Amino acid sequence: MNKTTSIAVGIAALILAGGASAQGMLLDAAADKVITKYQTATCDQLKEQKNEPPSDKQKEAIEFLRNDAQARTSFIDKIAAPVLNKMFDCGIIQ
Repeated sequence: MNKTTSIAVGIAALILAGGASAQGMLLDAAADKVITKYQTATCDQLKEQKNEPPSDKQKEAIEFLRNDAQARTSFIDKIAAPVLNKMFDCGIIQ
């Protein structure tokens, strides 16, 4: 998995700490952090981070999102446009 995806999923690790009622708020906060990260990072920074391995928290968040389709859909729906547009602008995806 590349670092850009890891960043997005890593922030979602915050969700693991919350209960079901707070899940939506944590999910939104995690998504907002990912969006802010992409909006403020330079293309060079994003490219450098691309090959870094995911942290343990990021791995946990990935597993959480794999096992919770509703949380995954909500998270991806919120971050997809800003993150993918930045990746496209930076030439990370074509």
